[in-house]
Amino acid sequence: MKTKEQKSEQIKQAEQLLLKSRFLVFADFSGLKVEGFQRLKKSLKAPGNILRIVKKRLLKIALQKFGADFDPVQFESQVATLFSGSDLHEIAAPIYKFSKDVKDAFKILGAYDILNKKFISSEEVKFLGQLPSREVLLGRTVGMISVPLKMFLFILQGRVNKLKP
Repeated sequence: MKTKEQKSEQIKQAEQLLLKSRFLVFADFSGLKVEGFQRLKKSLKAPGNILRIVKKRLLKIALQKFGADFDPVQFESQVATLFSGSDLHEIAAPIYKFSKDVKDAFKILGAYDILNKKFISSEEVKFLGQLPSREVLLGRTVGMISVPLKMFLFILQGRVNKLKP
């Protein structure tokens, strides 16, 4: 059991992480082994992403001090919290892929948008995780725009070839 000083230190650490974060992602890790947890940390090793296990009550206190209206005690299971300074769509993909790999050992519970003070359901986080990356979407868009133009040029080239003697 942790002492009062240790608990207050955890609250201070959580507050410091909240200051640097834009999104919080919550996950149930109750069936996850240590190796899997380390693999998840490595996959989220981007700058500004920190995965911590903070007791739900202590996290609730830190969120209240921060001014967020969210209660993590609503989750029934153990909760791992990903503090992220990047956009949700950037971290949703690796989290979704990891949860898909380990099946029932790791479940996405939801996310919290700190700037807009809004809870994001687990279905929305999973949906964002399934979307292709921004670069892939831009490439597809350029491809869809360029195909009709190429076909039009092909038709014009055929007309020019017919006119030549």
